[in-house]
Amino acid sequence: MLQAFVFERVGVVVGDLYFLDPNPGRGQEGPEHGVRVELRVFDRGELKGTIYSATPIEVGQPIWRVDLLESVDGTPGSFNRTHHHPKFTGWNPGRRVFVRELSADPLGWLGGQLADLPAVLVRAEVPADVAGPSDAQDLRNIAPAIVGVAGLLLDKVRSGELGVAPADPASSIRTGWL
Repeated sequence: MLQAFVFERVGVVVGDLYFLDPNPGRGQEGPEHGVRVELRVFDRGELKGTIYSATPIEVGQPIWRVDLLESVDGTPGSFNRTHHHPKFTGWNPGRRVFVRELSADPLGWLGGQLADLPAVLVRAEVPADVAGPSDAQDLRNIAPAIVGVAGLLLDKVRSGELGVAPADPASSIRTGWL
């Protein structure tokens, strides 16, 4: 499942995730599942028909990512694989960054980050003008709803409805994004 919250130039996508790293770091062996939250660049294209036509909207490059993950075989609610990627290089995330506050209160930490778009952009080394003039305030206002969706999806992952292994055993990732 994928949910999107789009503002003037940036937006947030939230979706479920099942992931098995083919080359895991120490202590990160085995599949993990949970919810991925990404801050992305969005672009509105030119109309493709009359003035009544739908506006094309492109989901562009990622800026920042939070993975609210747990080991599939672990204790639900442990958030033992929860981390974030404060910076991307193009489409590729930097290394996983584990933060004690994030694992202790994932949804609270997420809400705090979403409420401070300028700080997220600085840490991502992304120019402030990537976001529209009202994006920071709009994101701050809707942050509780985004956190609510992330919590709802986490509940669905834990119930086995989402974040499940791919049908093709050769695949190592399954998301609500594909």
